[in-house]
Amino acid sequence: MRRRLLRITGGIIVVLVFLLGAGWLAFVPFAKEPAYEFVAAWGEKGTEPGQFHDPTGIAVAGNEVFVSDARNGRIQVFDHDGSFRREFGRPGEDPGELGRPMNLTVHGGELYVPEYFNDRVQVFGFDGSPRRIIGGPGDGPSQFSAPGGVAVAQDGTLFVADFYNQRVLRLRPDGSYIGQWGETSQPAIWAGHFNYPTDAALAADGTLYVADGYGDRIQAFAPDGAFSHNWGGPFAMNIFGPFNGWFTTVTSIAIGPEGNVFVADFYNHRVQKFAPDGTFLTSFGRLGSGPGEFEYPMAVAVAADGTVFVTDFGNNRVQKWQPGASE
Repeated sequence: MRRRLLRITGGIIVVLVFLLGAGWLAFVPFAKEPAYEFVAAWGEKGTEPGQFHDPTGIAVAGNEVFVSDARNGRIQVFDHDGSFRREFGRPGEDPGELGRPMNLTVHGGELYVPEYFNDRVQVFGFDGSPRRIIGGPGDGPSQFSAPGGVAVAQDGTLFVADFYNQRVLRLRPDGSYIGQWGETSQPAIWAGHFNYPTDAALAADGTLYVADGYGDRIQAFAPDGAFSHNWGGPFAMNIFGPFNGWFTTVTSIAIGPEGNVFVADFYNHRVQKFAPDGTFLTSFGRLGSGPGEFEYPMAVAVAADGTVFVTDFGNNRVQKWQPGASE
């Protein structure tokens, strides 16, 4: 009898190990590319040029890097090596002033700046001149509650991640309402709904990618607006964790020159890279304050040559990375 029980127990253990192994292989993919290599970092906490107090957004335009310096209420501009060039903005609510600027977007020679505190998107020239303001506080059409990111189509159509309103708004260039994804003020984990969306990015083929922040996933929508696919943890159902392809709060998304998707994985202290279909490719970074380490990477941008720039929120600096050499 004892022998029989041991055999049954042993069989159950083998089955459990098999299931665990199969589950691991199914939900934790291996890297398909080498990790990126750390190049440089610049910045420290402060208010002087080149210093930051909570860097929250980043964008690249030509040979310049624009950074949201949130608590200082300004945008700072650097070259690709981190040399300071200029700054604009100050804390406030008037045109040209900023209330916690977030993820940045460049389009048509202009810089789009979502403002978390002022519930609007403000558009600037690259020289810092205020151009126009889109939206205002509220939960109605063309209104925002702490917008976190914006994508801009070739025709100027806007896609705004409306954080507290749990939706992504589609607006005409003048800010008038076209439509939305998600149910206003109703967080949800189902496809096409959001749990505090933080950012949006458009691929060259018109696919819209949304960083579903506290949903711990990326959602993709076809050019016609139909839900396409999502990824992040088992079944992309708000299951968070530190494994490859999983997230623990997504705060920024960027499209690389080859169409790959780069994601700031905030509480996992890393950036992950995916193919457009969500296939995990590689990741880089870990918790710390040394070279190549992050303390809450908040935003990510990719230059035309594939160089990646990341705002290292907790360390009050910007980091520069380049693709690693193939083995």
